[in-house]
Amino acid sequence: MKRSRVIRRSQLIAPFGPGGMVVTPDGTSLIAAGLDHWFAPETDGATKLDEDEFRFREWRLESELGVDYFCLPPDYRRSRQYGGSSEEINTGLTVPFLRFPQWHVCRRCQRLEMLPLALHESPRCHACAESQGQRSHRRSPPMVQVRFIAMCDRGHVQDFPWREWVHANPSPDCALPLKLQTFATASLAGIRVVCECGKTRTLQGITEGDSFSTFTAQSAESERKPSTYLSRNLSPDHEYLCAGRRPWLADEIGEGCGRPLWGSLRGATNVYFATVKSAIYLPRGTPQAPSRLIERLETAPLWGLISLLRDLAQSVDPAILRKRYPALLDQFSDEEVVNALQVLLGEDQSQETTGYPGDDRETVFRRDEFTALRSGRNEGQLLSTPIELTAYSDGFAEYFGNVVLVKKLRETRALTGFTRVFPENSESPESRKALLRRSSVVPPNRWLAAYMVHGEGIFMELNDRLLKVWENRVDVKGRAERLAGYYRTLQERRGLRSRSITPRFLLLHTLAHLLINELTFECGYSTASLRERLYHSASREGPMAGLLIYTAAGDAEGTLGGLVRMGKPGVLEVVIRRAVQKAQWCSSDPVCMEIGEMGGQGPDSCNLAACHNCALVPETSCEEFNRFLDRGFIVGSVDNPSLGFFGHFALPLTLERR
Repeated sequence: MKRSRVIRRSQLIAPFGPGGMVVTPDGTSLIAAGLDHWFAPETDGATKLDEDEFRFREWRLESELGVDYFCLPPDYRRSRQYGGSSEEINTGLTVPFLRFPQWHVCRRCQRLEMLPLALHESPRCHACAESQGQRSHRRSPPMVQVRFIAMCDRGHVQDFPWREWVHANPSPDCALPLKLQTFATASLAGIRVVCECGKTRTLQGITEGDSFSTFTAQSAESERKPSTYLSRNLSPDHEYLCAGRRPWLADEIGEGCGRPLWGSLRGATNVYFATVKSAIYLPRGTPQAPSRLIERLETAPLWGLISLLRDLAQSVDPAILRKRYPALLDQFSDEEVVNALQVLLGEDQSQETTGYPGDDRETVFRRDEFTALRSGRNEGQLLSTPIELTAYSDGFAEYFGNVVLVKKLRETRALTGFTRVFPENSESPESRKALLRRSSVVPPNRWLAAYMVHGEGIFMELNDRLLKVWENRVDVKGRAERLAGYYRTLQERRGLRSRSITPRFLLLHTLAHLLINELTFECGYSTASLRERLYHSASREGPMAGLLIYTAAGDAEGTLGGLVRMGKPGVLEVVIRRAVQKAQWCSSDPVCMEIGEMGGQGPDSCNLAACHNCALVPETSCEEFNRFLDRGFIVGSVDNPSLGFFGHFALPLTLERR
């Protein structure tokens, strides 16, 4: 697609990654092509491609996702002949997009016409030109893309079946022209598709769908699927199901799917949910292999040479590396280089992550981060300083067990797939990754798109002794079970994964949101520039109760230092106390505090006392789509004020800022 639009590199991970849709300034709707077509120059042979410049390593994510490396989305650079780079390397790189939906409608005659995915020019109505006897189509009215598409909950998307819908037949024989007529009404009943054969039908009900709840919990997974109005009512005799089409991969036929289809507006928020996996970079050095050496080996240009040697099935000899880049390794001995290569290439298994009974996969993955963040580190990509609790004012140490100022960190965010209709589904990680490219890849060329964020943060750990007493109270367990019941209802309706909704998790999550909202007023960052990362586990062998509030923006806001300053003694106590005090009364109370207990509120009805006026944050800042929040676990409820963990910490302010 030759139509261009400037998109930030981070937006190519979410929300405009492969399979995502974007609208250009002239109103053209495009869908991002798969990873197979990335790193292709705008003109064949016009530039020298050096992919090593975009490759980078994140050893923990690589192991977790089963890939060999990650790639930054390509950035566009002008050629030297147009005043750009002096070297013709990686110039003219673009990320291709395809025209979708393919069905277009004429604004004048209302005729529908299907056009190719790779159409470059702006289409004009041929029918209007022919009816007026025009030899050229340039003066005929433009055709615009229709507003409706069809999709399934397994990530497939296709054009709305206009011909099948109007004829109420999955395989109609009629090929006469169609028209899309709009009448003066706000509902879909005012939009009608008309065929010249005389058939006509409105779009009323096409976006409606039932839930999974009509199936029992014992039903086989293959049987547990919702029923949609579009699939159920397109034909009175046959159910119209998804064919598995993937237009972003130029697959217009599909390999079969069998899931029900939802009709949707092309710009609806549930058309694309990027599945992003993130990790805080942890140095993996040892006394025999310094972390600085490992970081140097896994970045360009050394990593490019190491990858080339591995591709040629040759041993990676330190002498070869020294001969090619002597200045980069002159500080390290051959023995250190050999040991670092063993760690880097996975031959040293001494740093494998171990979990505890009851830990799920994500909890096991985060344990290493929890261990590293709660102690001081002085590494190139992780710089943190623990603060003695005695330095904070009286009463603070009763609720918190550890505070660490993270002055420097690096987060990697990788696109691992996407979903449609619902943010979550029961598809395996491998199935989601398969949506990103048409052809499979094999080692050592398995990669995913990702980008890095450098920032700062505050890590806090709750007092585990006090927390265990609190979370074992009968009233606390009962309130958590109420919210867990709301999620189980949602799980049955949508076929979501089962998960444990514990008081510990709800407390940490709500506290993180309250702190983000309060820090917005204190440190100068915007709310969307801050992000939460939760570490929770009730395992007896390895309990966790920590949270990290850190900068999430990938621009100049990354390391201003203002967030770390808010964690210093004399300041952090004031921030937390103010956040707790504000949680005592929401501007929507008593409705906010009471309505959640009558059936939940907020996204998916999975919140108790939490709304946009008190505890919700931008969805980019939250790990749970603004679900599983309750101020009652912080400050108590109207009927039970002693329920809150921070009940005594919400006294009037007596601290003065230093």
